[in-house]
Amino acid sequence: MIQCLLVEDDVEIRELLCGYLQGYGMTVVAVPTAQAMNEALKRQQFDVMLLDLMLPDANGLDVCRQVRAQSSMPVIMLTAQGDPISRVIGLEMGADDYISKPFEPRELVARVNAVLRRTNGARGGPQDASGTPLARFQGWSFDRLKRQLTSPENVVVQLSSAEYRLLSVLVDHPERVLSRDQLLDLSRAPGVVVSDRSIDLTVSRLRQKLRDCGEGSGLIRTMRGEGYLFAAKVSA
Repeated sequence: MIQCLLVEDDVEIRELLCGYLQGYGMTVVAVPTAQAMNEALKRQQFDVMLLDLMLPDANGLDVCRQVRAQSSMPVIMLTAQGDPISRVIGLEMGADDYISKPFEPRELVARVNAVLRRTNGARGGPQDASGTPLARFQGWSFDRLKRQLTSPENVVVQLSSAEYRLLSVLVDHPERVLSRDQLLDLSRAPGVVVSDRSIDLTVSRLRQKLRDCGEGSGLIRTMRGEGYLFAAKVSA
């Protein structure tokens, strides 16, 4: 049974979603504040969090960043702010999906199931270099459950959500040319429309972070007219 933590300060919405999600076989713990959320997380583990952007005691984006730094639990943002900038910022803070109010409860259930399928697929894939939680290449260590990249010098490199998704795709397809369209399809966050230019920018930022640590130069190669190549052997 799916264990869901709902963080929503609006009483009516909280009660509506609790009843609806429970009708789909989920166990729901509903809390109104970030403080109550922290207390709930100390008591038990959850499969997914539904997090309102506007809480009385905290900013939902800051809460999302805090949760993501401590856990790989999927987070779906719930917000009345449906503009593209708010959506992108939420996803960059580590949210796995983003749904704007008002929304159909059925859509929320579908989003929860989709996020859990992606998460379980990443954790339960075949035990080779592709899809494993931990990937190693040229002295680097990439822990996808912790969303943590560590350099050969044991320095932790902070990654944005876009950089994390892109690196996940690259380590799953080592020594293989991937076109911009393929990278877009494989790394796109749900609900976000992006261009091939955004892939170029993310590649550039990720390259810089790898290069700054000394041993990452040349790992991501540009193949003119074709796309990008991750030039490293990857092991679990």
